[in-house]
Amino acid sequence: MTTHHVENGMTEKAVRNILRDAGLRPTRQRVSLAEILYSKGDRHISAELLHEEAVSADVPVSLATVYNTLHQFTEAGLLREVAIDGNKTYFDTNVSDHHHFFIEGENRVIDIPGEGVGIGSIPHAPEGMEVVRVDVVVRVRPKT
Repeated sequence: MTTHHVENGMTEKAVRNILRDAGLRPTRQRVSLAEILYSKGDRHISAELLHEEAVSADVPVSLATVYNTLHQFTEAGLLREVAIDGNKTYFDTNVSDHHHFFIEGENRVIDIPGEGVGIGSIPHAPEGMEVVRVDVVVRVRPKT
């Protein structure tokens, strides 16, 4: 999959070009959501939080549209999806190959720095399939 990267502080025209290059029509809502997503640099965000930020920024968009846009951005290589326990999904603006800590009790995801995870062996994919990537989520909590 080709990845595209929207950088912090890009102009609306540049964001429109990135969306076009990723095969997405640069609608007003997509451009506005991309600007909100990438305005704070690399981060992990849920659809609900992005929707709240859009509403606060006077961007008229439904939660369903936010979900659809996040999934379209992910399919286009603009975001990485980080699933936690199968019921909570975060979207990562850093599309490089890396892993994550999930901070229990805070429902927060942070990147594992550098080469913080070594994987010694990956099983062979079933016949007719290929391994796309390996996602490691290390669950942590404050010591008691």
